[in-house]
Amino acid sequence: MKVLVTGGIGAVGKAVVERLRHDGWAVRVIDRQPEAEMAGVDYQVCDITNYAALREQVRGCQAVVHLAAIPNPIAVAGPALFPINVTGTYNVFEAAADDGIRRLVQASSINAFGCFWGNREMEVDYFPIDEAHRTYTTDAYSFSKELVEDIGAYYWRREGISSLAMRFPGVWSRERIASPEVWQRREQARAAIDGFAAQPAAVQLARLTALQQATQTFRAQKNMEYPTGQGGIKRDGASEDPLWPVYAFERFNFWAYVDERDAAQSIAKGLTADFEGAHALFINAENNSLGYDSTTLAKLFFPAVTQWQQPLQDAASLVSIAKAQALIGYAPEHRLG
Repeated sequence: MKVLVTGGIGAVGKAVVERLRHDGWAVRVIDRQPEAEMAGVDYQVCDITNYAALREQVRGCQAVVHLAAIPNPIAVAGPALFPINVTGTYNVFEAAADDGIRRLVQASSINAFGCFWGNREMEVDYFPIDEAHRTYTTDAYSFSKELVEDIGAYYWRREGISSLAMRFPGVWSRERIASPEVWQRREQARAAIDGFAAQPAAVQLARLTALQQATQTFRAQKNMEYPTGQGGIKRDGASEDPLWPVYAFERFNFWAYVDERDAAQSIAKGLTADFEGAHALFINAENNSLGYDSTTLAKLFFPAVTQWQQPLQDAASLVSIAKAQALIGYAPEHRLG
């Protein structure tokens, strides 16, 4: 069986190709880079916005993994992002349909819900968040991911293509996990939260109010988008509170993460699982990235959210993977200590 992987030379793409080759797939990779060293795969240069070229690369494949995309709103402006992320995804589905392919797995994002990159405060109705939760996208990248999920649903209705849109959070590479700086920032965040949790309720409320106002101002200025975010998102200056990085950034991803090997596992299982239809799936680790009690995190940083779909134990993720577990047998094997 042969699978086409778009965007296969990216960070997630390399892990996916490694997994698919291990599982016995013949792999064809397409990307825009003229030269790529990828042993054991058929690598071809192709731009997914060029439909005629893409159509040729789909020939002979029995499934498609679609990863090619602009990965965030700070890389390019919206008018440049949309043709690649949205029209490109439409082209991939259309080429698959033209060739009779009936299984496609694509990379969506936790941001299809509308969180980390947004220009407004998130609207959270309940925990743990699942795929039934309403979306609230306020930036071009997140909106593009919301739309690619709709494209999958359209092609199920139109062509009977069964597809999955994997809502990945931040994907942690093996190199990142081994980085001392990452663990240092993690411990700093845990210490800041410990100090916050120990304060009287009135002090907590005052700090939260100030942090919320600073965060709303920061995000409303589109500091999370091109061109303001070029050179890296500014993580200081908006507030002197040591809790600022936790509240203004980490909180907007619900401390969800996934190891690159588990991201690859989910895609491999998605290609062969017995299901029909088009489905969005949250794909993340079973615990949060801080290893912190999740109920405490929710109560401290989302005090207005009082509805719980189910109780969470210890550091269990605030983002549910129950649907992925049930539909494709997703079982994360890697977690931060």
